[in-house]
Amino acid sequence: MSRENGREPGEQGEQLALIRETVRETKAERAKPRTWRGAALAPRLPVARVLVDKGPVHLDKLWDYAVPAAMDAEAQPGVRVRVRFGAGTGKVREGRREGGGLLDGYIVERIPESDYRGPLAALAQVVSPEPVLSEPLLALCRAVADRYAGSLADVLQLALPPRNAKAEAARFPVPPPPPAAPAPASWSRYPAGPAFLEALARGDAPRAVWTALPGPHWPTELATAVAATLASGRGALVVMPDGRSAARVEAALTELIGSGRHTLLVAESGPEERYRRWLAIRRGAVRAVVGTRAAMYAPVADLGLVAIWDDGNGSHSEIHAPHPHARDVLLLRAVHEKAACLVGDVGRTVEATQLVENGWARALTADREVVRRVAPLVRTVDETEEARDEAARAARLPSLAWQTARQALARGPVLVQVPRRGYVPRLACGRCREPARCRHCAGPLEAQSQGSALCCGWCGQAAPDWACPECGGTRLRAQIVGARRTAEELGRAFPGVPVRTSGRDHILETVPDVPALVVSTPGAEPLAEGAGYAAALLLDGWALLGRPDLRAGEEALRRWLGAAALVRGQAESGTVVVIAEPTLRPVQALVRWDPVGHAVRELAERAELGFPPVSRMASVAGRAEDVAGLLAAAELPADAEVLGPVPVPVPDPGRPRRPGDPPPGEEWERVLVRVRPGRGGALAAALKAAQTARLVKREGQPLRVRVDPLDLG
Repeated sequence: MSRENGREPGEQGEQLALIRETVRETKAERAKPRTWRGAALAPRLPVARVLVDKGPVHLDKLWDYAVPAAMDAEAQPGVRVRVRFGAGTGKVREGRREGGGLLDGYIVERIPESDYRGPLAALAQVVSPEPVLSEPLLALCRAVADRYAGSLADVLQLALPPRNAKAEAARFPVPPPPPAAPAPASWSRYPAGPAFLEALARGDAPRAVWTALPGPHWPTELATAVAATLASGRGALVVMPDGRSAARVEAALTELIGSGRHTLLVAESGPEERYRRWLAIRRGAVRAVVGTRAAMYAPVADLGLVAIWDDGNGSHSEIHAPHPHARDVLLLRAVHEKAACLVGDVGRTVEATQLVENGWARALTADREVVRRVAPLVRTVDETEEARDEAARAARLPSLAWQTARQALARGPVLVQVPRRGYVPRLACGRCREPARCRHCAGPLEAQSQGSALCCGWCGQAAPDWACPECGGTRLRAQIVGARRTAEELGRAFPGVPVRTSGRDHILETVPDVPALVVSTPGAEPLAEGAGYAAALLLDGWALLGRPDLRAGEEALRRWLGAAALVRGQAESGTVVVIAEPTLRPVQALVRWDPVGHAVRELAERAELGFPPVSRMASVAGRAEDVAGLLAAAELPADAEVLGPVPVPVPDPGRPRRPGDPPPGEEWERVLVRVRPGRGGALAAALKAAQTARLVKREGQPLRVRVDPLDLG
């Protein structure tokens, strides 16, 4: 080849050597931004304390890294960085530790000197110069992690949205001046309502638990509270249980103060748009935020009001570790940032009642005369009563409910609330009442539609030749009737009347103000245009009240109130029929429209039994030996009481795994640890320290620790 190219062999060797040297230099230069080997450090504050975005609790601390001089300007507190993590002390070249994997992190502070005397690894890269982690947000996330025995990195993953470079390049306009203080309007229906708004407009920090009146006014009332806060020159944050309710409040706020002063922060916006709106909040372009659960961490500047609606809704509890609840996070923000607080709902949770009972907040309620005027008439019927005519029997409705629906349909739409979706989600033997189960996985058999073959609700296999294993019977009866089957039966009972359904698969936003039957599952009830529903039928109350959980009665009343609040008041002949045992406390609270009285009595009973919120609790679940080992190693408070252990139900084969289920093939136990009020922080710290020690020593399998669990069984 050298002859063909006209070069001597020695000349070719020199050129090859030159090429190899050039490649070596290029490779070294490419590696330099990752290790910064031999690079000069920043002349001032050359050490960055970095929070590594890695979840295990035993890594929940800050790590020191060297700051190269080339990064000095961008490597400021709060920015996202990439760092080498896991390098050994033996891998040191030219004063820099090398090796380990690249991880994301956040610079918390810059310091002149590290406490660690060995060589430091250098920051690998400043991902973005945007300071997303402010000091108030860091303090809030630290408090949430301490309260729930979690790691700071886990909380930051919930608090900070993923980066989007295109959104960071956006420019935001200067925010408009504060609006004028709004008029009280419908807040005048509450004796303390105008005074609450005046305090917000003055810049004070009132704290209230608001029991809203039924009807369509509560979104405007929430918007009015936000507008009053903006009038004082401060920011406001409202957390809603779902995107539909958040959109209603956002629309009311736009109508009240116009656009440009607030934003909607929901997951439906998409990652880029959500991050762009989050940046608008952080940069101060908007001062008011309405959003769902993740919005509780929104970096609102000069926060003057935090508000939460329907705090008993399970969607306010985070499904990811460490499982914080939006209400508790907002209470922490109210204390840390000296902001006003408003906890609102048409009902009242036990936790909100405790805030009133211990004097932390004041009750914001209407007089009984006003409540009786705007609330619908509530009538009860025992679910064992049988209908007295053919149409009522076809729709499995007692005659009172059938007659109420027939009369109301002459005036407008009628809402029918069913606790279950589907057609016939639960079936049983018609002879011995034994639940019908799949022979392959023991899952429940279901009927998807009339005349369809039976199939398993877990594995999906058909069961065309089912026979009861107990008595040999082949006839089936409905154990629980779903929304689709109810709609079908109502269509036969009320021929010529349109029947609409709203559930998880398809949720209606609104229905027109014309006669129709609207069958809905709890939480999916659409709004009725005009004055509201003419009547509501609340079916299968036993399915809500019979849940084996401490909160069953409170949850049933919350769902009933949510549906009944959409019905017209008594002055307009609005009627609600609840099919449940009339003597039960939640049913009586609905009849009297007295959620406050029900919550007060529930709180008193829990105080006698020592259950939350009067006490603080934590659940520990895992293999029996691991649970016992953790409790033995944990330095629990002296007054801690351990309840259990009890076995965790093993999920049936074939059923999809749910959060909290033990891994396949393992048998788990659960214990509850209870302490008196004021000792929750010590309990969380003890459990976290014990978890950390186990992870460091690699003892046993990981455990599931949850502070303030929603479900106590």
